[in-house]
Amino acid sequence: MIVEHPGRLRLKKIAAHGFLIGFLVLIMFPFLVVVSISFREGNFTTGSLLPENPTLEHWYLAFGLDYVRADGTVVEPPYPVLRWMWNSVKIGLVASAGIVALATISAYAFSRIRFRGRAGMLDALFIIQMFPTTLMLVALFAIFDNLGEVTPILGIDAHTALILIYMSQITLHVWTIKGYFDALDPALDKAAQIDGATPWQTFRHVFLPLAVPIVAVVFVLSFIGVINDYPIASVLLRSEEQLTLAVGSRLYLNEFRYLWGDFAAAAILSGLPITVVFMIAQRYLVAGLSEGAVKG
Repeated sequence: MIVEHPGRLRLKKIAAHGFLIGFLVLIMFPFLVVVSISFREGNFTTGSLLPENPTLEHWYLAFGLDYVRADGTVVEPPYPVLRWMWNSVKIGLVASAGIVALATISAYAFSRIRFRGRAGMLDALFIIQMFPTTLMLVALFAIFDNLGEVTPILGIDAHTALILIYMSQITLHVWTIKGYFDALDPALDKAAQIDGATPWQTFRHVFLPLAVPIVAVVFVLSFIGVINDYPIASVLLRSEEQLTLAVGSRLYLNEFRYLWGDFAAAAILSGLPITVVFMIAQRYLVAGLSEGAVKG
């Protein structure tokens, strides 16, 4: 049995904790700078980390409220930040739910159902996911621009069109969930067949409850990707009220003026939906892992 000297062990603990603290400080420093800018007077990036005269002006404007300065000047919100946030959350939730539904059903079919062309389709999905969606921006714009002439709900500046594009990004998630289904015991299929269950009933009542952890992970990853997307949304969305928060925040930094303080407050608000969704999904993730361990 190896016995380590207490003094040497204490030094290793101090070094490990010091490294972790330093790493966290390095990661959190840019975020703290953004927070500092959101509380500074004016719209400047230069200044001390701790604002000399903290103000809530930028936060008032981010929440759509008028701000009255000390000299009596009333400052109105330049842009509808909360509207942009609602657009981002709405698009993110709907698109992520669609991605989870399509990817889960497709992954179960590829994992448990044998059909002709299955291997070729899997290889095709693997190849397609290598090309980023931004390479298709010109084609996507042309397609939905023509569709808008038939039905405006699928045209440019429509959230439905944007959701459909996001839902098409399921290739990687299909592979992820398929790997999870492949790891489950094949005896589950046999037991369900003996009980007279159809493939859909087997998926719905046996595999789907066991897949709660991976479904939660896919939902969170999809939601984060949709919320943070800029290239696709910037091409398809035009009017100010239809913009997402990622695209609308860019209006604070135009060629005529740079509203760094307002931009910093809006940037911090953009992380709120992701934090809430992650906390909710994390609870379901832990519950799904616990239930799976007990039932398994």
